[in-house]
Amino acid sequence: MSTRYWMVKQEPAAYSWKRFLKDGITAWTGVRSHEARNNLRSMRRGDLVFFYHSVTDKEVVGIARVTTEAYPDPTSKEGDWVAVDLAPYITLSRPVTLQTIKEDSLLSGMKLVRQSRLSVLSLDLQQFRRLLALAESPMPASS
Repeated sequence: MSTRYWMVKQEPAAYSWKRFLKDGITAWTGVRSHEARNNLRSMRRGDLVFFYHSVTDKEVVGIARVTTEAYPDPTSKEGDWVAVDLAPYITLSRPVTLQTIKEDSLLSGMKLVRQSRLSVLSLDLQQFRRLLALAESPMPASS
């Protein structure tokens, strides 16, 4: 199965890329949107995940890899919620701001722009490659 591409959003005050790098791995918990949960369920080990700082910085700062596929979210007391484990993979050479994304003809239709509250979203290969180009970062090696 080929690599799929995703984006997760997090407020840097709550959990920043810098903290993620220090931790080395994290359980992506607390997602309470059905669409975002379904995206977590679709993630496979080795998939690549852009890490986006929301609210304050509003920029894509790094890429993580899925290390553990969906499992019951330990922070959920009820409902059918899931988590995945992510590990940092690459810090982008240059962060890609939301403004840059909105101004780019290939990226302006992304769910990041259209559904700004969605915390876990899928990307296609073209969007993934375009974000890498804007970040001046090379395409990561396949898993």
